[in-house]
Amino acid sequence: MMKRFMTWKKLAAVSALLLLGGALKAQRPNIVLIISDDHAFQAISAYGNKQIKTPGIDRLAKEGALFSNAYVTNSLCGPSRASILTGTYSHVNGFKDNVNFNFDFNQGSFAKVLQTAGYQTAWVGKMHLGDSIPQGLDYYSILPDQGQYYNPDFIQTGNKTRQYTGYVTDIITDVAEDWLEHRDASKPFCLVIGHKATHRTWMPALEDLGRYDDIRFDLPQDFYDDYSTRKAAAVQDMTIAKTMRMAHDLKIYEPGDSLAIENSVKRMTAEQKQKWFAYYATIKADLDAQAPKGKALTEWKFQRYMRDYLATAASLDRNISKTLDYLDEKGLSKNTLVIYMSDQGFYMGEHGWFDKRFMYEESFRTPMVMRFPGVLRPGRVISDYVMNIDLAPTFIEMAGAPVPERMQGRSFLPLLQNKKYASRKALYYHYYENGEHSVSPHFGVRTTRYKLIRFYNKVESWELFDLQKDPRELKNIYEEPEMAAVVASLKKQLLEEIRHYGDEDAAVIFNKRI
Repeated sequence: MMKRFMTWKKLAAVSALLLLGGALKAQRPNIVLIISDDHAFQAISAYGNKQIKTPGIDRLAKEGALFSNAYVTNSLCGPSRASILTGTYSHVNGFKDNVNFNFDFNQGSFAKVLQTAGYQTAWVGKMHLGDSIPQGLDYYSILPDQGQYYNPDFIQTGNKTRQYTGYVTDIITDVAEDWLEHRDASKPFCLVIGHKATHRTWMPALEDLGRYDDIRFDLPQDFYDDYSTRKAAAVQDMTIAKTMRMAHDLKIYEPGDSLAIENSVKRMTAEQKQKWFAYYATIKADLDAQAPKGKALTEWKFQRYMRDYLATAASLDRNISKTLDYLDEKGLSKNTLVIYMSDQGFYMGEHGWFDKRFMYEESFRTPMVMRFPGVLRPGRVISDYVMNIDLAPTFIEMAGAPVPERMQGRSFLPLLQNKKYASRKALYYHYYENGEHSVSPHFGVRTTRYKLIRFYNKVESWELFDLQKDPRELKNIYEEPEMAAVVASLKKQLLEEIRHYGDEDAAVIFNKRI
């Protein structure tokens, strides 16, 4: 009789544990990851921009946390998304650049792990991982390649194409909300919202045209950088002065050529075109009246770039607010982690540039803010190093699933919970693309004080920066005799990072004498 009693007691205990496990499982947090394209942290008021306001992004930072040291593994659109999805560096996931590679969806991803763990998974908007059919997603509605700003096409579940009328940022938010409305409410969900904004050619929504025309934006201190100590920077081709195109980028149209400039313009309705061309006609008339030349023209281009870029970002911020409002109204906020980040940083005139790619701070570092009620104390500023490869293991740990050994990122969930967390002491980076904007491939290591970079292929050189003394990275001190010990120490650390992440190509280049 006693044995039978003990048996039933054990069964009761097991049942209680199972019920507790089921309760925990039911409480697993939802995840909403909002990824923009090329959105600079310098273009966000929460990160210190005093000339504009970004209330949607700032709201996330105020109600949750702002990450002041979030970085990417490879500052390029597709490769960054591949690293976010897989939790691995480009040499592991195989998607090294936007030109020569197509993402292999047969490999592991956080979406697949979460789906197996009982989550509903969806991706809406820009994915930019090639032409393969996505895996690990219960639903997808994604832009083909870069997508279009106006009246865009979407490739939806089952590989069906549908065109929508309107502005892409608004449409992406509406499609995401529609999926949330029709999901299985009994299951936790993971939704990725991928925005096209603020990718070149920076086409604002019609309601935002001229939003910042009354502001004269401050010229970056290093706008007229001469690149005197940096060989790779000296040969790049992404300056506002020479590379930014009047028609394609700044919409200064000449008679007869306007409809051939940008696919999104050709897709506009007659009413959209009327408003678009009427606005930019006034800009051209103003330019013709001023007739600036030399530095005056370059600075005029900078102002136009800033105004179009930031006006494009205005819709992005507005739609982030809309997504947060939806979650609040539907009672989902209390159990939903919301993260906003860009796929990388971007140059807003620093060094005289636009675009990204370099390991210099403006493109290497990315904005990231998040809200996680009940876990994250509102208003936190987190200065620990985190990378885009850390998102996948963080999501998986939150879901209570085992993190695959292949993933190279580290979960920062303990950091959010104020638990013991082994923060990174160094960051490793590797950019591969050899051609676009004449940026030479390179890899390197960043510590709290120094950054060591090895350029190869187009330019063969080393660069070293003391970030404490030279935060804008203007003076390469690699060759200075007094830095020999620092160089030796950083090279050792760089090689350790290369070996840790198994980057065999970098190991070969590292040992090559130049």
